[in-house]
Amino acid sequence: MAVSLQQIISESGIAFGTSGARGLVSHFTPQVCAAFTQSFLQEMQRHYPFSALAIAIDNRPSSLAMAQSCAGMAAAMGLEVKYYGILPTPALALQAMADQVAAIMITGSHIPFDRNGLKFYRPDGEISKADELAINQNTTELLASDIAELSIIASEAAERYLQRYLTICPAQCLSGMHIGVYEHSSAGRDLYHHLLSALGARVTRLERTEHFVPIDTEAVSDADQAKARQWAGQYQLDAIFSTDGDGDRPLIADEKGHWLRGDTVGLLTAKALGIEALSVPVNANSAIDLCGSFSKVLRTRIGSPYVIAGMETLLPDFQRVAGFEANGGFLLASALNINSNPLTALPTRDALLPFIAILLLANKQPISELVAALPQRFTASERVQNFSADNSRILLAAAAAEPLACLQQLGITDKTVQNVDLTDGVRIMLSDTSIIHLRASGNAPELRIYTEAGSALQANELAQSLSTRLYERLLCKGF
Repeated sequence: MAVSLQQIISESGIAFGTSGARGLVSHFTPQVCAAFTQSFLQEMQRHYPFSALAIAIDNRPSSLAMAQSCAGMAAAMGLEVKYYGILPTPALALQAMADQVAAIMITGSHIPFDRNGLKFYRPDGEISKADELAINQNTTELLASDIAELSIIASEAAERYLQRYLTICPAQCLSGMHIGVYEHSSAGRDLYHHLLSALGARVTRLERTEHFVPIDTEAVSDADQAKARQWAGQYQLDAIFSTDGDGDRPLIADEKGHWLRGDTVGLLTAKALGIEALSVPVNANSAIDLCGSFSKVLRTRIGSPYVIAGMETLLPDFQRVAGFEANGGFLLASALNINSNPLTALPTRDALLPFIAILLLANKQPISELVAALPQRFTASERVQNFSADNSRILLAAAAAEPLACLQQLGITDKTVQNVDLTDGVRIMLSDTSIIHLRASGNAPELRIYTEAGSALQANELAQSLSTRLYERLLCKGF
């Protein structure tokens, strides 16, 4: 019996979140991967001429089998498959844009080990929310396809990605700097030390793992915070660089081993690049607005498709446009000229550009001093795991309807509500200008907690207190 792509996708348990289609590994069957691939490619063929599909994977054990199913469908549709193996997402996107072909990255980024995902790229960059809707609603019947055997083609994508930054950096510009690279299972771990060494830095490679580690740049674990402080002191490092699983979100520590918040990374990067107009999600640090460095700051919903849509609205009016997210992912919408060399636009999250830009901005100045010169607004984040979508809906509806009552139930009894922003979730500014933002994760059954305050201690205590209260309600009372 013939079955439609729409039926397979809707019944799969896989859903689009803030960055691609995500779900349990057990739900990414060969048929489901093939259905997503066919639907994506048919939608792309309606708008773009291309003859190949570029594919890469992260280091998750499940990623290769998923890539084989996707490649098999592409071959069944008459397309050449360019398989780049384990590669950072921005490197795949950069190569696909250069070749003007569609691309699929197999990655679950930072989400738990039992999950994975698919990121889709048009020949001109990330797919939009409209593209996601079209992929979900394709009523075409599933084509027959086989599981493909994949062989890695030449390393041109990795080389192009590294050359992008070698070209804009002065020779030996990092000479005298000692940089630690926390490799874990990052898809780019075999590239980063080459680039930094080529720029003159002394590089110490740290904690490479053979098992997959789901690093979340938005909620750095206590263990990873302790490691960074230890490494900074042990090796006398000037900075530490790492990424999430697929290498599109940076994790950067200063010379003291303090991990920078993602929106601080984005703000420093935008200043270093001389960006005029920014598209950032509603949960990004308000220091972006307070610093006075940008002609326009546009606030969007959370997720790279929304940030990209925001950048597109800014491009007609500004020459240097970029966007970034609170998780550190930086997106460059405009082609720039850096040190008399061209830097092409790359409107997808990229982990390397922020680190290179910040190091060049620092010019051997301690990174901690760059951070100290910014308006002192501090953010923190927590996540309540195994928090169902139903529980999120109940909580957020209550917070939107009666924010003060909801906060009092969560232990905040000494402050009043100044305003409420419902752009994405519920973002509440309190009477002391501290901010609480509650939002359901788009990638996993989790509730995200974002806080902002006038001190790091206050922001962290607020986030941790809310997390504890919500866990108590989840375990003891329910919703």
